[in-house]
Amino acid sequence: MNRRYLPLIAAAMVLPSAAQAQELRNPVPRIAVVGEGEASVAPDLAIVTLSVLREAATAREALDQSNKATADVIAAMKEAGIEARDLQTSGLQINPRYVYPQGGSGEEQPRIVAYQATNTLTARVRDIAKVGEVIDRAVTLGVNQGGSITFTNDDPSAARTEARRRAVEDAVARAKTLAEAAGVGLGPIIEITEQSFMQPPMPIVASGRAYRMEAAADAVPVEAGENVYRIQINATFELKQ
Repeated sequence: MNRRYLPLIAAAMVLPSAAQAQELRNPVPRIAVVGEGEASVAPDLAIVTLSVLREAATAREALDQSNKATADVIAAMKEAGIEARDLQTSGLQINPRYVYPQGGSGEEQPRIVAYQATNTLTARVRDIAKVGEVIDRAVTLGVNQGGSITFTNDDPSAARTEARRRAVEDAVARAKTLAEAAGVGLGPIIEITEQSFMQPPMPIVASGRAYRMEAAADAVPVEAGENVYRIQINATFELKQ
């Protein structure tokens, strides 16, 4: 290495350390606050999970019966407008059912009396108004176990962006209030970090009554509610003396 460059390299290595030392000797006054913002949006996607359980003397018979009922349910969902890409088998179980010895029965070991086969199907229903109808039709065709619904949004980015904007506005307002109360000026943001949350769906209320989806009169009643996306930020501001 050329020796004439050594002083330059040494200076470059010393300068950051000197700046850090200067900041330690004369720390910049600052204030840290938490800002919160949220945005609500109606769900446009329902994730429905349903199961078909069948019991028979053999595992083969139980599985065949479960497969038949599940195939009928899948066909009905496709007829209702649910695309193949939105249907997924999310579980398959085959279990023996035992009878355990009772007092005075003379039996010493558990005995298999039947087999149970369970097919679990997860469907993404993109037409929220059809959720109740889809569940009702599925039960009619053989669904007899489980059942869960999650209402979500296919693309929540707009709601998260709005919540993020409100969180920053909240942080700035809080920092201004604290700075004014302390009799100092508020400088620029030095550091900002973010945390995001999604709250469980809440009922939509209008005129004192919960909003209900329009669906067929004999369909399962389902409340869609709304999704609340919440953003929390931690912001550090410089203070002006």
